Amino acid sequence: MFVMGAPRHLALLPPLTAALHPWPAPFEDGIPALLARRGQPSVMLASGDPFWFGAGTTITRHLDRAEWVAHPALSTFALAAAHLGWPLAETECHGLHAAPLTRLRRSFAPGRRAIVLVRDGASVGALADYLRAEGFGASELHVMEALGGHRERVRAATAETLAFDDIPHPVAVGIAFAGGGDVMPHTSGLADDWFEHDHQISKRPVRALTLSALAPRPGEMLWDIGTGSGSIAIEWLLAHPSTQAIGIEADPTRADRARSNATRLGVDRLRLIQARAPDGLADLPKPDAIFIGGGLREALLETLWTMSAPGTRLVANAVTLESEALLASWQTRKGGELLRIELATAAPLGTRRGWRSSYPITQWSVTL
Repeated sequence: MFVMGAPRHLALLPPLTAALHPWPAPFEDGIPALLARRGQPSVMLASGDPFWFGAGTTITRHLDRAEWVAHPALSTFALAAAHLGWPLAETECHGLHAAPLTRLRRSFAPGRRAIVLVRDGASVGALADYLRAEGFGASELHVMEALGGHRERVRAATAETLAFDDIPHPVAVGIAFAGGGDVMPHTSGLADDWFEHDHQISKRPVRALTLSALAPRPGEMLWDIGTGSGSIAIEWLLAHPSTQAIGIEADPTRADRARSNATRLGVDRLRLIQARAPDGLADLPKPDAIFIGGGLREALLETLWTMSAPGTRLVANAVTLESEALLASWQTRKGGELLRIELATAAPLGTRRGWRSSYPITQWSVTL
């Protein structure tokens, strides 16, 4: 018999005749050794429920279903909720062992709660720092160590006052959000100032209309061509945790900015390709929807129409007369809907106010 597990797991075992092998760090380094045992009796030890932000799928995706059996225990989330008296169905749960804390950003709202699994004590301190920086320093943190074990310990402090310097692994944190920081809306059309940009950004009302036309659905992939600040792709990703997006941007500065925006707003899964479409598209995963926000031209539309699968949704926005004429021509040939978006905002006009118009935008939406 062969047993692999973290040293803390192996230390809990009674005397055995089995060969014990500590799991190395980083975690991925231990996978080849375990897979090399295929066809032989082997045991992998993991904490709690291995299929809820655990090691389960990391291993089983390499195996056939008949090759493994799992014996889950109570998850850390269940133990934490039972200790805190929080309804688990109404509490957000996050596994952030190897993920950025910014994935929590959309959860920051007074009165809401979350349970978070983090790597170690330093990560708890970083979490408190992040909450303070975003204006949620009044949030109460319940620091829960080794739940369900003989080393179990639970302490509480606000993010502003947290000063524990002896937090061991494993650790979970219950967060009761409080404070006056900005709360992210959960609808399409975030205010423009949520994004860093160089004014090459789809403005909030246009972005909301564009997302409505793109119609993100769970599990779908978006190509955002001419991604600029990344605002369209980011809001696509915010629509559902299973959506995916690839931004195609020729300008390296803008590509870096889009990547930074995505990470800061909690959707670091945005993938950026530095290219001028249609270059770089051939080897990408096929999209369910395509948005063209920049670089619109005949050759690009021809390529997309040829390479995309039937049923792919395409939305293109045009500002110039030349681009508008191109979309009108393609709509005549291929169908779909043309929408003209004309916006005006109130602005000072002497001692009074008047309407200041923005450039009108022509939007073509079509199913290929």
